[in-house]
Amino acid sequence: MYVSLLNVKDYRNAEMRSVELSEGRNAFVGCNARGKTNLLEAIYFSGVGKSFRTPRDRELIKDGCERAFISVTAQKEGVTDTVRTVIDKAVNKRVSINNIPITRMSELMGVCPVVLFCPDGLKIIKEAPADRRKFMDIALCQASRAYFSLLSQYNKILASRNKLLKSGTASDNTLMPWDVLLADTGAKIVKTRRGFIKKLSPIAAEKHAFLSDGGEVLSLSYEGEKGETTEEIKSEILSRLAKDREADLRLKYTHTGPHKDDVAISVNGADLRSFGSQGQQRTAALSMKLAEMNLMTEVIGTAPVLLLDDVFGELDGGRRRKLMSILDGFQSVVTATDGADMSEFGVNITNI
Repeated sequence: MYVSLLNVKDYRNAEMRSVELSEGRNAFVGCNARGKTNLLEAIYFSGVGKSFRTPRDRELIKDGCERAFISVTAQKEGVTDTVRTVIDKAVNKRVSINNIPITRMSELMGVCPVVLFCPDGLKIIKEAPADRRKFMDIALCQASRAYFSLLSQYNKILASRNKLLKSGTASDNTLMPWDVLLADTGAKIVKTRRGFIKKLSPIAAEKHAFLSDGGEVLSLSYEGEKGETTEEIKSEILSRLAKDREADLRLKYTHTGPHKDDVAISVNGADLRSFGSQGQQRTAALSMKLAEMNLMTEVIGTAPVLLLDDVFGELDGGRRRKLMSILDGFQSVVTATDGADMSEFGVNITNI
């Protein structure tokens, strides 16, 4: 799969912009504050239905305008799909695929799959567990609409249980039905995430070894409720919920479930979440994203678009060449302030 055309109107700082992309390597090149990342964000938005820079869609509307428009055309095995999004100040965003409005965001998943690495990408290494859960969930939601629906269902159950806890009327009897629903749905999420990390780890280790010239060994493991089968995990969650009942009632929120899980990340046996240089963390985060590309390609049967925002400035010439060699075989879009050294890599450059 590759994006052949991007159009935006009244979006961020762009009144009107149309960009044609090649199937291989692409670059948006220009000075800072010209809007390179804005265009990358528009492609990402068309893939997952939200921005990676703000949770408030209305911030994407150009100053002085009432609405913004994004259109992305994707090509996959002779089939053309166009995702159009209207972001309006007055109403919720509206998304259509080939001019047919979608009624659920799950319908968007997998139409234009994307993988993003940006300066904030280090969050999956050194920030809170929520950032590592987000990393897993975005990949899994694009690979499986069923997982997207499962995660949405879990979040609604969790919100209802927390609302009951905050009401002051919660008891063993009133919490039990929510416990069962939470454990049943949560166990499926844990099993899916654990399987994802189990498959991702050796691929990420291979990418990391290549980028670090074989000097480092990267390892990933899922930290959550134990159990191999869904029933075993469900039993563990129910047991933990019972143990945490007093704390839940006292603090009025749910302490147990996949919304509290994490991913352990280590290099040469040392926990990279707590130790390691920024260079090691950046290489590990990039390796995880490249592994995500490979794994998503295997699962969904087509390669996502790799979006790399402001990555080249952080890499020396050797690592830059290594990264570009890994990008063979699928579409990539990078942002850079200088395109002078990109010609040797066969990059389609769009000056912004």
